[in-house]
Amino acid sequence: MKEIQKLFRPPLQALLSEKVGGRWDKLQEIRCRTNQQLELCFDDRTEWIEASLMEAADARFMLNQLSDFSLYALENELREGYITIAGGHRVGLSGQVNTEGGVVKALKHISSFNIRIAKARPGAASRIMSSLYKPDGTCHHTLIIGPPKSGKTTILRDIVRSLSTGWQQYKAMKTAVVDERSEIGGSINGIPQHDLGKRTDIMDACPKAEGLMMLIRSMSPDVIVADEIGSERDVQALLEALHAGVKIVCSVHGDSLDSIRHRPSLRPLFEQEVFERIVILKKGMSPGVVQAVLETASPAGANA
Repeated sequence: MKEIQKLFRPPLQALLSEKVGGRWDKLQEIRCRTNQQLELCFDDRTEWIEASLMEAADARFMLNQLSDFSLYALENELREGYITIAGGHRVGLSGQVNTEGGVVKALKHISSFNIRIAKARPGAASRIMSSLYKPDGTCHHTLIIGPPKSGKTTILRDIVRSLSTGWQQYKAMKTAVVDERSEIGGSINGIPQHDLGKRTDIMDACPKAEGLMMLIRSMSPDVIVADEIGSERDVQALLEALHAGVKIVCSVHGDSLDSIRHRPSLRPLFEQEVFERIVILKKGMSPGVVQAVLETASPAGANA
């Protein structure tokens, strides 16, 4: 976890290492707030480091480490409110927002950092893989639903690895990933740092709508994967992929099927009965706890 530890000045770095010890595999988040103690969110508990008051100098140091001393280079990321670092770890930011015409233009005076730790968990999707395949060896159009910290990306990453490598009697498929937030692959210079299988092609740090169409045109995938869909443009691109004969696997934030079925932006996907499998995750003691796998109708107008 060197890429995380180097975000802290030496005094806090030492306290963090001592407190976490050998529990990095159970650590989900490190929440850092100016003039407050560091908060550690493990799978089963939350702890604070008592002597770890984060000073303004610590916040400046962390921001400089995140931006490599060039905040201008991260202008877009700051506007979105998060930065993804090597290893696929996402650092959420909050502070004072500058707006123009109701649109966020910049985030400044950053006072809080939420370091979400990405972990590869090979086998995380093993319980559901058999239900994602058709008898002919292709995969079902699949939607993964889960609240924050339920392990959507963890499950999605392992699905990618399994589809791309081959699973039990099923052959490996050409798998394309649109990794807008660099969380699935944790790519550095376009090369995934997580194991995504031997037949995976990735479009890193690319908006989903554009990336979906680029990958279909350039890489002729059997299946295309995207994390955290939500906008109308995302949905339109998914429908285009469907009509191009490509299987789709994606995730969305939500507590239940009912919580997302009637969202205006997602409604076309349900009106056209796109998804054949819906995996619902619940927030549990560890990421990737499956609550249910729902079988739905075949997608309208698509037999591919």
